Amino acid sequence: MIRRHELSDAEWDLVQPLLPRPGTGRPRLDDRTVLNGIVWKFRTGVAWRDVPPRYGSWATLHTRFRRWAEDGTFDRMLRAAQAQADAAGDIDWLVSVDSTVVRARQSAAGARKGGPKTRRSVVPEAG
Repeated sequence: MIRRHELSDAEWDLVQPLLPRPGTGRPRLDDRTVLNGIVWKFRTGVAWRDVPPRYGSWATLHTRFRRWAEDGTFDRMLRAAQAQADAAGDIDWLVSVDSTVVRARQSAAGARKGGPKTRRSVVPEAG
């Protein structure tokens, strides 16, 4: 059963090959469970410690999130999702840039009234 904030099978099929391969050693928590926990955390906006235990330890989720962010896993996932959506014609790449310039008055920028005040030198000129 897929819960509200979890990845669908199609989404999982897209990102699963992009995840780093686990090394040898202790068995670790399933990547799909961890990724669902990370997705749940960001979709709901809760703190790491408040992620439901069905996704595993919050520390495991946070550690895996940090590692995947540092090694570019999430960047690869984004590029793959964009490429798939672009191939399906679901992305409109039209970009609009607003070139409006709003100038503030000098007083709004912290300038002194009446222009800059200059300080006279207290050292007499050599003569």
